[in-house]
Amino acid sequence: MFEYGNNQLGKNVQIFDPVTLGFPSRDYIGKKNHPGVIIGDNAIIRSGTILYADVRTGSNFSTGHNVLVREKTVLGNHVSLGTGVIIEGNCTIGNHVNLQSMVYVPTNSELGNYVFIGPNAVLTNDKYPPHGGKNLFGPIVRDHASIGANATILPGVTIGEGALIAAASVVTKDVPPFSLAIGSPARIKPLPEGAIQK
Repeated sequence: MFEYGNNQLGKNVQIFDPVTLGFPSRDYIGKKNHPGVIIGDNAIIRSGTILYADVRTGSNFSTGHNVLVREKTVLGNHVSLGTGVIIEGNCTIGNHVNLQSMVYVPTNSELGNYVFIGPNAVLTNDKYPPHGGKNLFGPIVRDHASIGANATILPGVTIGEGALIAAASVVTKDVPPFSLAIGSPARIKPLPEGAIQK
C-alpha cells in the first residue's frame, strides 16, 4: 500500500495491494503533512484503487479494481464502485449508490441516495470543451434514479427522483421525477409499469 498524508481507516477495512491512499492533489504536492483519506468501517478496497487526499467514505464502501476517486469527494454509506470507475473530484455521492464498471463522473457532480448507474455511462460537466476553468457543472442525479449502460448525461442536467434513463440515451435537458428518458437526444415518456422505485 502506498500512503500519502494522514489517512484514517475504520474497523474491518480490507485492502488488496497495490492501493494508493491520500494521493496529493495539486494543493498538497511536495507536502508530507496533509489530510489524507477517511475510510469508514467494513470497506473493501481492491487492487489498483487510488483515493486522493480529502476523500471521505462512509461505512461498507467497496471498489472494484483500478478505481480512481479524486480529491474533495464525499461518499455515503454502502457505496459500491465497479472496476474502472472514475470520479473526478469535488463530488457528493449519497448512500446505497451503485456505480457499475467504467462509469465516469466529472468534477462538481452530485448523486443522491439509492442511485444506480450502469456500465460505461458517462456524465459530463463542460458544455463547450475544452473549456476548463471554473464554470464546470456536473449533473445532479436525485434519489432512486437509474441510468442505463452507455448513457451520456450532459452538463448541468438534473435527473429527477425515481427517473429512469434508458441505455445508450443522450440526455440534453432535465428529466422530471418518475419519468423515462429514452433515445438520442432523449425524449421524455412516462415510466413503464413496474419501473417506479421508492
